[in-house]
Amino acid sequence: MEINLIKFTKMHGLGNDYIYVNAFDYDIQDPSAASVAWSRYHTGIGSDGLVLICPSQVADFRMRMFNADGSEGKMCGNASRCIAKYVYERGLTTKTEITLETLSGIKKLQLHVDGGVVRSVTVDMGEPLLQSTQQVATPSGDLADVKISALGQEFEGKFVSMGNPHVVIFIPDMDAIELEKLGPVIENHPLFPERINTEFVQILPDGSLRMRVWERGSGITMACGTGACATGVAAFATGRCGERNLVRMQGGDLEIEWRQADGHVYMTGPAEFVFDGIIKL
Repeated sequence: MEINLIKFTKMHGLGNDYIYVNAFDYDIQDPSAASVAWSRYHTGIGSDGLVLICPSQVADFRMRMFNADGSEGKMCGNASRCIAKYVYERGLTTKTEITLETLSGIKKLQLHVDGGVVRSVTVDMGEPLLQSTQQVATPSGDLADVKISALGQEFEGKFVSMGNPHVVIFIPDMDAIELEKLGPVIENHPLFPERINTEFVQILPDGSLRMRVWERGSGITMACGTGACATGVAAFATGRCGERNLVRMQGGDLEIEWRQADGHVYMTGPAEFVFDGIIKL
């Protein structure tokens, strides 16, 4: 019986870790199943999911991202920064401005390079969406007049889509939140037909935003790029902060700017290699 061996690279953006495969070299027929198997920490590689770096007809590269449960995501900010580092440092491009095709559109990535190393990446995440009757089961498509009930508690949330849906909940004390219990309940709440990513956010004394995230399809992660963008947008939209914010997560910080001049959200942060390996397909 033939056993296909796949070369992979483990990378992380602020602790949000994925398995990256160069799909120019490999054709993975069932990436959803591969993501489930490889993401297991005890019997696989261990990760938040699988990312394929693919050829594109409309951009420099194309990203396909699969969560640890096998579901395909439309966009991942941390993964997009990792792809930028991968394609530059592994010699797939010499450009410091690249375009990336995703299921939520084409994203523009600015690579900040020093000595041949990508130190950080700024991603133009496009315009946020604050209403969606497809993703929020209310007549208005937002949460303006609705409270989210979960485990006997009620929360006020702000809906923001960054290509994938988020609900941002501002709270006074992060330590009082049991994310591991609330996360799956809110993710699967009837208000959200396509499920939802959930961010709990506390405004810190220095004005920065402390965020914890429950990601749709992956659970608690150390960081979420689109979640940080949604947090910055929600903070500005509700009058809590200005258009530039520092979002602090367990894995580290991201600079988020909702630039009013063009309406786009810009995310800047690092990406890191962890290790390379070979695994059976």
